[in-house]
Amino acid sequence: MSMNANLTEIVGKKTYLEYVCSKRFTGGIDHHLIFLSTFVVFLSMFTSLGNALILVALRKESTLGSPSKLLLRSLATSDFCVGILSDPLYAINLASEINEDWRVCYYAFSLTALIYSALCTVSLLTTCAISVDRLLALSLGIRYRETVTLKRVYGIVITFWILAIAVSAVYLKSPKIATRFIQTVFFSCLSASVFSHTMIFFNLRQHRTRVQDRRSLEDPPIACSSLRSEVNIAKHKKAVSSVLWVQLALLTCYLPYSVIVTLPNIRGELSQTLVLSQQYAAVFVLVNSSLNPLLYCWKILEVRQAVVATLKKWHCSSTD
Repeated sequence: MSMNANLTEIVGKKTYLEYVCSKRFTGGIDHHLIFLSTFVVFLSMFTSLGNALILVALRKESTLGSPSKLLLRSLATSDFCVGILSDPLYAINLASEINEDWRVCYYAFSLTALIYSALCTVSLLTTCAISVDRLLALSLGIRYRETVTLKRVYGIVITFWILAIAVSAVYLKSPKIATRFIQTVFFSCLSASVFSHTMIFFNLRQHRTRVQDRRSLEDPPIACSSLRSEVNIAKHKKAVSSVLWVQLALLTCYLPYSVIVTLPNIRGELSQTLVLSQQYAAVFVLVNSSLNPLLYCWKILEVRQAVVATLKKWHCSSTD
């Protein structure tokens, strides 16, 4: 969920933000805040460099389908923006809590929530679109290239970013409405992704069953056709596996925060322990943007090869 959740919830006579940016919250937890701020600084560098490398590699990579590559570039762009914008601002917010600079704390926290609301929206929608894209690639077969064109995917990606900007605009007027919207997007995208992967699983099982039936025949042309089908199934399974890992990483990083931020509504109060837990969970959300480059390199052979080639080229250029 977005990092501004519960921003407008009232705790006594203070809002959540006023509670965080106060001595009442920071008293006696400096060691936690120092650890978190230091970790976020290193996280920012790793996230920025990792996703910048992925963007450069995807630009040079030519074997991935253009629509799929465009969706990956959109996701890597949002993650890169997290590294250069959200992470540094959140580190400033944590440092201001340590230094008891409440004015800086207020603006840094608000700006972090504003930017991350937009980037979170893009990440959720793009990750869902990647799952749906894999389902269409399997279901449509040779009609996939006619249906999922680069022009249409560009339109979808642009719509995602426009919607993200709109969410930020809504946040300026009502953080609570923006938060509820992102929560709706999160669960809608989760449902769509689960449906897509379920349909992919059943489709792959049906394809494998057909292939096994064909292999029982002795006609050589049919045997060759079965072999090609097996290769296609293996390619689809590999592509779906990479998407599934990205989905699982997102769910693992986002779910703890989405659960923790609901506790004040249930208990009707905030405590230092609860808010500190939210701070840790918020940092865990930011970790997701640094995990994606590792997952791309691990699970997508084409991206891994492009990254290795890019690194070799940079190394050769630096040694000349």
